[in-house]
Amino acid sequence: MPRKTSRSPAKFEVPPEKLRWRCDPASLGFSCTHEIKPPQTFIGQERAVSALEFGLEVDSPGYNIFVTGLPGTGKSTVVQSHIRQAVRQRMERNGTPEVYDWCYVYNFDRPDAPVAVRLPRGGGAGLVKDLEGLLDQVRRDVPAAYNDEAYKSEVHRLTEKSVATRRDLMIKTERESERRGFAIQAGPTGIAVIPLRDGKPIDQAQFMALSDPEKERVDADRREVAKMVEEAVRQIQQLEQEHAHAVAELDRRVAELTIDGTFGRLFSQYQSNSDVQRFLKGLRQYTLASIGALRRGEEDDDARQHPAPAGAGQQRPQDPLLPFRVNLFVDNSKTDGPPIIVEDNPTYPRLFGQIERRAMMGTYVTDHTMLKAGSLVQASGGYLVLEAKEALSHPAVWPALKRILRGGSVRPEDPADAVFAGIFPQGLRPESIPIKVKVIMSGEPQLYDLLAAYDTDFWEVFKVHSDLDFQMPRDGARVQDYANFICGTCNARKLRHFSSGGVASVVEHGARLVSDQHRLSVRFGLLVDLLVEASHWAVKDGSSMVEKVHVERALYQKVYRSARVADAIQDMMLEGTLMVDLEGSKAGQVNGLAVYTTGDLVFGKPGRITASASLGREGVVNIEREAELSGQTHNKGVLIMAGYLKSKFAQDFPLAVNISIAFEQSYGMVDGDSASSTELYTILSSLADLPLRQDIAVTGSVNQKGEIQPIGGVNEKVEGFFDLCKAAGKLGTTGVLVPARNLNNLMLRPDVVEAAEQGKFHVYAVNTVDEGVSLLTGVRAGERGADGKYPKDSVNGRVECRLGAYAETLRRFAPFESRG
Repeated sequence: MPRKTSRSPAKFEVPPEKLRWRCDPASLGFSCTHEIKPPQTFIGQERAVSALEFGLEVDSPGYNIFVTGLPGTGKSTVVQSHIRQAVRQRMERNGTPEVYDWCYVYNFDRPDAPVAVRLPRGGGAGLVKDLEGLLDQVRRDVPAAYNDEAYKSEVHRLTEKSVATRRDLMIKTERESERRGFAIQAGPTGIAVIPLRDGKPIDQAQFMALSDPEKERVDADRREVAKMVEEAVRQIQQLEQEHAHAVAELDRRVAELTIDGTFGRLFSQYQSNSDVQRFLKGLRQYTLASIGALRRGEEDDDARQHPAPAGAGQQRPQDPLLPFRVNLFVDNSKTDGPPIIVEDNPTYPRLFGQIERRAMMGTYVTDHTMLKAGSLVQASGGYLVLEAKEALSHPAVWPALKRILRGGSVRPEDPADAVFAGIFPQGLRPESIPIKVKVIMSGEPQLYDLLAAYDTDFWEVFKVHSDLDFQMPRDGARVQDYANFICGTCNARKLRHFSSGGVASVVEHGARLVSDQHRLSVRFGLLVDLLVEASHWAVKDGSSMVEKVHVERALYQKVYRSARVADAIQDMMLEGTLMVDLEGSKAGQVNGLAVYTTGDLVFGKPGRITASASLGREGVVNIEREAELSGQTHNKGVLIMAGYLKSKFAQDFPLAVNISIAFEQSYGMVDGDSASSTELYTILSSLADLPLRQDIAVTGSVNQKGEIQPIGGVNEKVEGFFDLCKAAGKLGTTGVLVPARNLNNLMLRPDVVEAAEQGKFHVYAVNTVDEGVSLLTGVRAGERGADGKYPKDSVNGRVECRLGAYAETLRRFAPFESRG
């Protein structure tokens, strides 16, 4: 019979006071959070804040900032808070920075390339107002000038003079023709020269009755008169042209006199802005050239409703008023410092700008007034905050963002132009606007790592990395920070304030969130949810403060709302559908522990792990791997177990064994190495033919030296087995075996700790495989003696004996195998 271990399970049991760190409410120094003040700085992110401040201070290209952190660590809050702080410090040090307005105006040389005009803060709205005033005055003064009696009198004089000159010329020509015996008659085909006899026109018959010499004389004279008439017509046409030119010159002089005063004031007002001066010169020339259209108000209104499509080579718009319209593209008139733009939907148009179109007559038209600014140009001179995942999820945004940050300029573009070139007419190509903007992008650490590894341009445009931690060391000052945070949240959200007991419960939950008795979570987004829900239960109870019981109720209700799947699994175990033994001992079988995630709930449940051993050469066979249900980390754990068995027992003879291990009733993917020690215990139990306790569930990773390594999810695993044992009515001897290196990670639920204090549930911790197998079998593991052998009645001795027998049997059969 194997000798029982001299070390009882109590030697490995974890005292109840080490199963959870407790925060003493009396140590907080207040009875309610309304007695303290909100935090003045961001909590627990000194390294990340330092990096963020550095990035905000460096004023060089490429020093944009990428902020990483898990959800709930306050990426948006800390970024926006420190940007505002940086802006205040910058203004205190250097005064209000230069921030400009930008306008797009009509390009008289290339209407498809609107011109960008930079103006001082508030100047854009002023230019729009000035051009509206200019247009109103032009539309009022021009018709009035041409309706003036002096203008009409001069036009009448010029017309009368022209008419009189033409009349005198025609009379002179007619008299000379009559003197030569011909009459001039205007007809549909032109001016006819008709011969006369006795002062009367002769007809065709009379002409034919003439002798040939007479006919020749008449034809010659008619040709001479026709030349004279043609010369007179030419002179009349010239007189008409001179008259038209004189009227046009009069119109030009009137137009210049009418508009020069208004334009002159604008030239003087914008004399320091060369871009506006150049635009006003073009607008003045356009106004003089379009003075006729500006005199017809009815046609103007119609043209505005049906503008012509913009395109290269089109020098005059169908809408004569379009060049007077200014597009206030970026308006910083209401900005009292550097702009801070938070773009929560960074699509291509919202980020870089957009060229809008309107449908007209089966096509789409656009002009400079339909250019819309994006967040980048609006943030020029300041800061742009955006989410990396959102930016990367929209087509073409990431490459364009890198290109613009490197080039330092942006203009409205339509990425659809390349795709729908056959549908849309030639689009606008607005002049680029130079920008100087600090981009602060936030995202999860995995996304940052991928960009840093695979995007060669990433480091060129995001040189500063601010990495927000998810935890911070726990000490008295940090606990006080938690209390201050709770106070600030209650004030901001108008929640019930927390008693010292309620604060202590929240602080303990902060330790549980990171599964560490010596650290606290800084994922304050998750804590805010807890504060809101705890306050809700306090209100329902009619309590003036949030007490510990309300925090615990909020935590319970949050789990309860999401625990349908966990409860269904537990019910199947209680019914026997999923087979789990909670009492007795069996060889080659033990309860392992796994962690499941469903939505926002993480929970642990036990599962049967078995092993069987036989003579063979295959070594350890992972059934999950053979069935292609094993992940890489689990496969690695199995290979480590094989290495442990070889180093431990195969020094004097070969390992001639087939060992198959399996997660029973597992039909999905198995990964992770947290069950490798559990699997090893079943292997040792099977080889030693020693039963393992079924009332103890096991978790822990193992290395090739037989040391038990810490694992994740230790609290959920312990609680999952506790919940099953409690529901099955098996509390008493039941417990969980965990790695001793996980003791600092224990933050078990209060009901689990209470059961441990009453001796109804037990948590054991071991450092080595030998300690674990001794606890589970009740037999000492055994160490090699002076003869290099394990004691025969020990676990290791029995395993070595079995493996030696396998090797000897295989040696005896080897000749037959080779012969076969």
